[in-house]
Amino acid sequence: MLFEKGKFLLIAGPCSLECAELSFAVAEEVSRLAKKFSGELSVVFKGSFDKANRTSIKSPRGPGIDEGLEILARVKKTFGLPVITDVHEPDQCPRIGEVCDALQIPAFLCRQTDLLVAAAHTGKTVNVKKGQFLSPHDMKYAVAKLREAGASEIWQTERGTTFGYGNLVVDMRAFPIMAKNNTPVIIDATHSTQLPGAGNGSSGGEREYAALLARAAVAAGADGAFIETHPNPEAALSDASTQLPLSELEGVVKQCLALRAALLRA
Repeated sequence: MLFEKGKFLLIAGPCSLECAELSFAVAEEVSRLAKKFSGELSVVFKGSFDKANRTSIKSPRGPGIDEGLEILARVKKTFGLPVITDVHEPDQCPRIGEVCDALQIPAFLCRQTDLLVAAAHTGKTVNVKKGQFLSPHDMKYAVAKLREAGASEIWQTERGTTFGYGNLVVDMRAFPIMAKNNTPVIIDATHSTQLPGAGNGSSGGEREYAALLARAAVAAGADGAFIETHPNPEAALSDASTQLPLSELEGVVKQCLALRAALLRA
């Protein structure tokens, strides 16, 4: 089991793996935080080999499955971090399961039964993101599919709900509601700041609210935080408007841990 009861779960890494150099720079900092806060934090490194749902067909999608899995395997070996990546098609799951410790179901695909079943059959942890179109009450069906398919460990991630056109909101009631499914519930603090389609062919975003959403989610009972981070977000190949500067990651982690500790003492 990757989730350690009593510890806060941090899933962190770049949106797109982009290249080995970028991935290792982020992994080094994530690894440092894992060691520094080892008594309070369990950490998983995240990176996507393919951004299959970009707004524009011309947008960069990442290094592809061959290079992406090679990068993730090297991160795992070099830094001793468990790794997670997105899956988009059922036939990708067995191969990804050979390298990754966890598979992530993108929000747009959370109802795709064949994908959920294939991910569960790898025997690895499955993190399923709540669709922007979905009520937190309805996540019980995605969880049930994974359980019936024999998933070894299931996480649910809240990443905002569509609010009109080009905006997302996070309903903090989602955390206790989704927790009724008896899995860890995580806040996607960076994707939740997206302004979908607001970038004239790409998604915009308001990264300045990522730390606020992470703190609020902890107060609402979140068991962990998903944070995409980049040394220079403005130069990122994807989610340039939402990724947290890598230099700010430790500060947000400290805030979450301090708030969680205060709540546990109350």
